[in-house]
Amino acid sequence: MNITITARKFKARQTLKDFIHEEVSGLRKYNDDILSADVILSYLNSKESLKSAEIILQVPGQTLSANEDTNEFEKSVSASVEKLSRQLRKLKTKRTSKSK
Repeated sequence: MNITITARKFKARQTLKDFIHEEVSGLRKYNDDILSADVILSYLNSKESLKSAEIILQVPGQTLSANEDTNEFEKSVSASVEKLSRQLRKLKTKRTSKSK
């Protein structure tokens, strides 16, 4: 799986990049056919200084995405990965029910 990290208007530190690779690679247990993952990190212009993480997964025949805004990038990435894991599980159950 090819993981691309884009940090908008700032430079992501290496520890954050390693954390993202570890989290996104964990999605393989739900689907081995993931082609690529694009992670987009950005700051939202607001008083709370929210940090946004958007993850776009390419699987054969479909594109899955999740976006989360929290006060830390790690929390945003973890929440987005959790949303994607639910989407991948749902996709897997749809595929297995169609094949029966």
